[in-house]
Amino acid sequence: MQEEVKPKWRNGAGIALILLLIAIWGAIVATVAPWVAQLPFVVEMLFYVAAGIGWIFPVRPLLVWMETGKWRVQR
Repeated sequence: MQEEVKPKWRNGAGIALILLLIAIWGAIVATVAPWVAQLPFVVEMLFYVAAGIGWIFPVRPLLVWMETGKWRVQR
């Protein structure tokens, strides 16, 4: 017989925090967009590529916390 898996409260809290982080990140990028638009196209493109990838890095510790309850992975 398979053991029943109960959802952890950290999952719901983590999802809410991830959505909040994405909203804040998007607001910051939208705030600086008028200044970035004045830069050369290549610099503007690199900024948006970095901004599009950059939000992922703060999410990793949050995902670890959701799964383990700790902020860092034990090695």
